[in-house]
Amino acid sequence: MTSTISDMMKTYPAQINTDRELLAQCVEACVECAQACTACADACLSEEMVAELTKCIRTNSDCADICEATGRVLSRHTGYDANITRAVLQACAQACRSCAEECEKHAEMHEHCRICAEACRRCEDACNRVLSAIG
Repeated sequence: MTSTISDMMKTYPAQINTDRELLAQCVEACVECAQACTACADACLSEEMVAELTKCIRTNSDCADICEATGRVLSRHTGYDANITRAVLQACAQACRSCAEECEKHAEMHEHCRICAEACRRCEDACNRVLSAIG
């Protein structure tokens, strides 16, 4: 199955030193995770026990912002700086790990937290795969 993200990666006219499909998969994971985290934070705000979910809401919001930024950085290749790419990937992997751990604490009680934790784990893995590829 093709995606717009993958299609756009293929159209970049210059050479990209990292596998384009690997990059596209990571951008897709970042976009998916940002959406899941945004929706999870909103769902947490609607729970009766919202006061007990404050850290989850904050972690979701931070993770969503970091995932969105990472997806944008990975979508740009002109004037590439490996140090910046590495730093945002490391930050994203950490944000996803922290968010997944927090959401997993509530996953048995709140389905939205379970789904979000899974998206975070997929994004963390995707970021780590790109990190390994760029060295």
